[in-house]
Amino acid sequence: MICDKWVSFCDNVSGFGEITSVTHINRPRIALLVEVSRAYGRELLRGIAFYARTKGDWSLLHEEMTIDSVVPDWISRTRVDGVIARLDHHSIDPLRKLRVPIVDVRGNRKFPGVPQVVADNERIAEMAFEHLWERGFRRFAFCGFRFATYSDDRLIAFRRLVEKAGCPFTEHQSPGAPGITLRELERAGVVEQEALVEWLSTLERPTGLFVCNDIRGQQVLNACRFANIAVPDDVGVIGVDDDDTICSICDPSLSSVRPNAELAGYRAAEILQQMLNGWVPDKEVERIPPISVTERLSTKVVAVEDAELARVCRFIRQNACNGINVGDVVEFTSLSRRQLERRFRDVLGHTPHHQITVTQLERVRQLLTETDMTLEQIAPLAGYSHKESLGAVFKRETGQSPGEYRTEQQKKGKGAREELGEAESN
Repeated sequence: MICDKWVSFCDNVSGFGEITSVTHINRPRIALLVEVSRAYGRELLRGIAFYARTKGDWSLLHEEMTIDSVVPDWISRTRVDGVIARLDHHSIDPLRKLRVPIVDVRGNRKFPGVPQVVADNERIAEMAFEHLWERGFRRFAFCGFRFATYSDDRLIAFRRLVEKAGCPFTEHQSPGAPGITLRELERAGVVEQEALVEWLSTLERPTGLFVCNDIRGQQVLNACRFANIAVPDDVGVIGVDDDDTICSICDPSLSSVRPNAELAGYRAAEILQQMLNGWVPDKEVERIPPISVTERLSTKVVAVEDAELARVCRFIRQNACNGINVGDVVEFTSLSRRQLERRFRDVLGHTPHHQITVTQLERVRQLLTETDMTLEQIAPLAGYSHKESLGAVFKRETGQSPGEYRTEQQKKGKGAREELGEAESN
């Protein structure tokens, strides 16, 4: 039976009432009200499933749903011992009637007696700002969904970082109203393209633009194309969630902060198990920091004020892997070779040749990580005629052979899940 400590706590929470007991005879039946339509939701489920397989000994109850779906009818007709849910005002009351422990993994609003495990929006904003800053942006903007809690939190944190750096800042939010669903807020962002285009057209160049999530990022990039705004040269765009499907269909592909949703799911499961054991959680809200930034084409740029240098950098980025050399760059630009070399050194701290090499090696790293292609197959795709010359340049610039780099990346991927388990065991 759940211990008296947890029952007493729940009796003091409005609307909770008596708790259904969990026996040691039956495996706990845990309802998962988490959407599979978004990368964040799918990663949450992976983390929960990992806990259930390794430590929880749970029976997991789940059906396909979207983030704003209503609570399914079956949940009131079957035995449920605990719930992990993406909660909102429309779902909390039906779940409270179950009189079982609940953990919220959305954090859209606070419900008494329900602990939350959510993404650390301050750290997400910090990671996005650092990424844009490192690429040379010194003007910043934010675009989000008004009245979406996560968007508002990221706006506040990002604006604070920009103001601390003493840089210009502007923002734009889609129309909305308190209480409407997230899907309705996102739909408003789709139909407001004219207003979005108008705002984007007012941004000074270059500007680093942080969007509240990848869905908003796709809307912004579509508006940039409509307004003939060059991304990433005029506006560099970074989103949140690292949803590979959404980021890949963006044009150009969208850079994005990758939250640690799998760890959030694991921690939510761990907290729920503590509640099933009768313990009151120590924290009302636990914030999980993001993992990293996945850089794609929407921020793959060196932001410079010099318009001609920016044009040259764009030419290099688009053609480096076609085998161009510095002579081709000189032929493209209106600058003499001496002027070109001097501007590169003064503004970027290196030569045009180095810029070409860096761009080529970025492509090589991507292919080594994401494919099983041989170095012989990779070489022409990176602008090299022979694998031997590519291997020598790669070793000189990175300190590793291409094979060593690939092995290291494979080990990192293989060890990620084991590290998650070890971290939580400690």
